Amino acid sequence: MDPIRKFSLWFAAAIKERPGDWYDPTAMTLATSTTDGQVSARMVLLKSFGPDGFTFFTNYKSKKGLQLLENPRAALVFYWPYLMRQIRIEGRIERVTYDESERYFHSRPRLSQIAAAVSKQSEVIPSRHKLISDFTALRKKLNKQAVELPPHWGGYRLIPDMLEFWRNRRNRLHERERYRKKRDGRWVMEYLAP
Repeated sequence: MDPIRKFSLWFAAAIKERPGDWYDPTAMTLATSTTDGQVSARMVLLKSFGPDGFTFFTNYKSKKGLQLLENPRAALVFYWPYLMRQIRIEGRIERVTYDESERYFHSRPRLSQIAAAVSKQSEVIPSRHKLISDFTALRKKLNKQAVELPPHWGGYRLIPDMLEFWRNRRNRLHERERYRKKRDGRWVMEYLAP
């Protein structure tokens, strides 16, 4: 089976079986690193996926954005404990087009757009009060005008060269299937010991 198709089936099950509105199956760990090996990980939300890759959006000047600029490789982890399943994905990163970023930006709630325009993500700020003050000032300034896509904000796509599907099994004899993309673009599947 094609690993993107398998991901699609597992992702659909994660959405269908989610234990409640409080659990977001699109949440994924994104791991990035500098070229000298300083690793960082955080949760982000998957916004779309397909044969071309896995897309998320963020501030380009954030720590993750700066690391992706320096080292355009990353890893994603999806974990759905209620299904006892996990998917690891590794690959190279590219920015999505300006049009794709703009389209998604304007699909977000207006207040989220204003927050993205105001936030200097990952930078030290004087106080939360200053952040709220800047948010309120921009909201008032814009009144009912459209919020422009900030130049520091947009999407990334992880183009996978490896996906690993993990399923919990008894006696810790877990099931692990790894798909690796060969140079010719075909996927090869391998079983891994737990």
